Amino acid sequence: MSGFQLPLLGGALIGLSAVLLMATLGRIAGISGIAAALLPPWPEGALWRWPFVAGLLIGPLLAAAVLGRPVVAAPPGNAWLLLAAGALVGVGTGLSGGCTSGHGVCGMARLSPRSIVATAIFMAAAIATVFVMRHVI
Repeated sequence: MSGFQLPLLGGALIGLSAVLLMATLGRIAGISGIAAALLPPWPEGALWRWPFVAGLLIGPLLAAAVLGRPVVAAPPGNAWLLLAAGALVGVGTGLSGGCTSGHGVCGMARLSPRSIVATAIFMAAAIATVFVMRHVI
């Protein structure tokens, strides 16, 4: 599989999983909300979240086994930096009422004005962060 085809396939599978989750359970595939509900107290009828998250973790391993090479690179930086970044992402998802998957994939597909604004802010923050990290620091 070429360098272009693998991300295209991954994007199609993300879109398909979001459509299937909405069609079968009426739920939005927002990963932060799905993952947050894995912590106690568990909401009623949330058993489907465990296989969904397991698929997120197993998917890259399965793809690597099929392709014979890693499909996800090891993250750069030290563990403390990664933990701090993860905490900031968690705070951001809480403040924005969702994450890039919930707003960017599902919300924009539904033409939600709130999700369009949230995604624009996510993207602007990401662009600014890359600029600062590459050209200022």
